Amino acid sequence: MFTRTESFREFIRFYPVVSMIAAIHVVLYLFTILPVFPNYWFFENLSGVNLYIMEGEFWRLITPIFMHSGFSHMLFNSFSLILFGPPLERLLGGGRFLLVYLVSGFIANAATLLLEPLTYTHVGSSGAIFGLFGFYLAMILFRKHLLSKQNSQIILTLCAISLIMTFLEPNINITAHIFGLLGGFLLGAVPYYKKMDLTSTVKGVSSWAKGRKPLPPVKIFIWGFIILAAIIGMIARF
Repeated sequence: MFTRTESFREFIRFYPVVSMIAAIHVVLYLFTILPVFPNYWFFENLSGVNLYIMEGEFWRLITPIFMHSGFSHMLFNSFSLILFGPPLERLLGGGRFLLVYLVSGFIANAATLLLEPLTYTHVGSSGAIFGLFGFYLAMILFRKHLLSKQNSQIILTLCAISLIMTFLEPNINITAHIFGLLGGFLLGAVPYYKKMDLTSTVKGVSSWAKGRKPLPPVKIFIWGFIILAAIIGMIARF
């Protein structure tokens, strides 16, 4: 499921949205380092600065998702996207995948605005990528038939390691990681893609069983409240 065997051309054809986002990462990074561009302009106008958002620059709730602070930052997030994004793009379709990715990133940045100081500045797609993790977790919890046991174990292990590293590594936007994960989880729990035909999707993901009842909205909100309470409790300790 997470092993890529496609050629470069096949990858772009099969996963156009993942390819587009990764390309934007690279292009914006090049814009910030090449001397032919006023590289300071991109960070000044596209990074997430809570004070500027409060003053009405609301595009900063989205644009930081595509900006990165250095080559290793850009490379790691792009690699994570290329590794974990394709199965979900095949599962959801390009439009729905992009919606999950952007909404997760938006939730992460909105939480950063609400919980971090006005002087806080941030860039990076980690919140949106954690949203993908959250979506997978919702699948494991509520739609086990979509993932093999092996792939579920891989996701749980990687998610646990990523969360641990969130609290150990310096200069990490903990709020964005946690709330991006929560946003993706809630999006994954909503059965808005229940009618899709997945009979020809990637290995490890089977077709939807006909007549399967979607998760009741009440359970979605209960789980969301429990996770939100736990997250706020963890953040309060740091």
